[in-house]
Amino acid sequence: MELRVHGVSATGPDDLLDRPHVQQVAGDHRGGFYRPRPGNHGGGEAGGVTLEAYRWNNLPAGNAVRTLSMVILLPFMLINLAIWMRPAGAGSDPVIKALCRLLALTLTTMYVLSIVGIALDVIAWKCMSSPECLAGRSWLSWLGGRPAGLRLAVLALVPAAAISLVWGLSARPALPSHVFRAAGQPLAANRLTAVGRWDNEPLVGRLRSIHVAAAFATLDLSLLGARAAQNLSVGTVALAATAGLLLIMCAVLLCTPPLTTPTEWRLDRLVSVLRTIALGLTVLVWIHVLTSSASWPERNGLPGYNLTVVGLFIGQAVLLAALGAARFWHRGKTDVPPALGFGALATSVAAISLALTFSAELLYRVSDVLNRGAPTAEALITSPPQACIWAILGFSVAVLATLAIAGVVSVASRPGRIRAASAIVARDFPDAPTNATPRLRQVRRTLARAQFTERLVPLAVVYACLAGIGLAAVALGLLPTPPSELVQRYVGLPVGFVDFSIGVGSYLIAALIIGLVLGGIFAYRTPGFRRYVGVLWDLGTFWPRAAHPFAPPCYAERAVPELTCRITHLVDSGNAVVLTGHSHGSVLLAATVLQLPPRVTDRVALLTHGSPLRRLYARLFPAYVSDEVIHEIAKRVDWRWVNLWRDTDPIGGRVFAPQRPDEAPGVSDREATVDRRLRDPYGVTPPSGDIFPPPIKGHRPCESDEAFTEAVRDLADRLR
Repeated sequence: MELRVHGVSATGPDDLLDRPHVQQVAGDHRGGFYRPRPGNHGGGEAGGVTLEAYRWNNLPAGNAVRTLSMVILLPFMLINLAIWMRPAGAGSDPVIKALCRLLALTLTTMYVLSIVGIALDVIAWKCMSSPECLAGRSWLSWLGGRPAGLRLAVLALVPAAAISLVWGLSARPALPSHVFRAAGQPLAANRLTAVGRWDNEPLVGRLRSIHVAAAFATLDLSLLGARAAQNLSVGTVALAATAGLLLIMCAVLLCTPPLTTPTEWRLDRLVSVLRTIALGLTVLVWIHVLTSSASWPERNGLPGYNLTVVGLFIGQAVLLAALGAARFWHRGKTDVPPALGFGALATSVAAISLALTFSAELLYRVSDVLNRGAPTAEALITSPPQACIWAILGFSVAVLATLAIAGVVSVASRPGRIRAASAIVARDFPDAPTNATPRLRQVRRTLARAQFTERLVPLAVVYACLAGIGLAAVALGLLPTPPSELVQRYVGLPVGFVDFSIGVGSYLIAALIIGLVLGGIFAYRTPGFRRYVGVLWDLGTFWPRAAHPFAPPCYAERAVPELTCRITHLVDSGNAVVLTGHSHGSVLLAATVLQLPPRVTDRVALLTHGSPLRRLYARLFPAYVSDEVIHEIAKRVDWRWVNLWRDTDPIGGRVFAPQRPDEAPGVSDREATVDRRLRDPYGVTPPSGDIFPPPIKGHRPCESDEAFTEAVRDLADRLR
């Protein structure tokens, strides 16, 4: 049996099986197994090998509404990804996990504060106290002139609804993955083995209760901060102290080791009680604010809001500094290469920067609309907090600087990449005719572009550093001086130029958000576009939710156990199985092989093509994909493993490092039999009867290549 698992660019089971008529033999509409129909032209069996395919690309996919929600949840996905990018070893593992979960909690707080800024600060507090802002707006004027407590209480329903929205999105019914899970095998620490093997629902449920409690506590403190500006009563102080204590308890619970213990039922009860208390407290705070009919001092924005926002950014900067310190301390205690393990810090900075940018842009756009076209950077009645303007300015500078550095790196590295590509072309096509020169030049450019992937990780680190500096600059929002005047005073740039830059940065961020929405829709509906966008999304949603409960669900939690169940069934039915996986499908199969019992792996062989296991996963997730893990996969299948790769592939590559000249023979001899390089293209001149030369395939699947058929035949013979 040949079981094919596609990558992110698959279109359907008929294309995967290369048969026009297929039928589903297991699974459902989201993920299922398919075979050619009996009597199908070409048949479903060749050389004694029966074809079957597993289609999983509907697991992380969805409709347009879900795509929009995923754009909102993108920062949550990134911070959840960060906890899986920690370095290998258990030295500082609990510390890094706790810091990542605390940073995830700050993202929830930032999400609430952004909605509070729009509904309570800009609309309820600023706009509704200005006759100019209310003029001609019947949807707002009905609250104009009402007591501030009533306005705040009514508009507080907006952030409460926003919290309920992400709560509902994260609480969708989980698939009964326990039906597919293979039991009775011990779990390995910090290994790819863990994916798909645990029951992750208890952890996600606890994280969900903690984040919901913290979200409502943040809303309570925002309302009570405004209420305290009227009269600091005993009731206000007591409610604020209770909300603050709830936030502290949420942070402490995220740092407790029993949080990840599935059978810790007392912790389940505790977080459930904490969430219930937070909901009850929100009702009391809402009533407390609503019943306050005295006049409130309505000036300079919602009392305490700007200070709270800046304080949150400072807290995030402290947590990021602690995460970096933990990583440096851990590097001195282990033999981990310096280039590995910094992904957690860089991804955390990217998540916070993106969340901050989304929040600031939303506030800026709403303020711009309410200002009736007047320059939002001016100190108008509905202008956003200074911290938001600094956030937009910092993000714009970080992105533009990173793009400039990327351009410099691209130009500086081009000669070296061209030399390496020329050497490959000279080796592959030594006798190319003169008329093939344009085609050789095109192949050389493709090879050079594929080698730029190795520069992307350092560029991501550069962006993280620049974005971190931008986060630090947000603290300047505490100053009463507008950003344009402050920049003119200390940098010398004109005020008009700075205001223009802020406006351009805002439009760039809006374009980024629209691009993410359109990109997500086209990625789901256009297979060709998904090849470029889907790889990033599938990389993020491959890992279970271990840091943020509002992150998109993990498709590997179903795909890996389902593959394990199907392969076990096929072997128990008397079949030997050749597993073939392309791109992310090879990662799913690698995790699946680690789940299979020995009686099954004795009848299994593995064929991967376009695999990012070493090129991407080993660099980004060193605690889970390492040389040791890759060797363990090879040993599980008794080295019945073939990996096909191309130099023109920007994503896939070798799974074992090439043998050094001074390396002694031994295990490396077996490693050399696993990786098989494919010449791409296989020719630079048109074959007989054609006017076009063979195509450059790059990251495309290899099922149509003769080398793929030969590898399947070889593995099938070894299984026999």
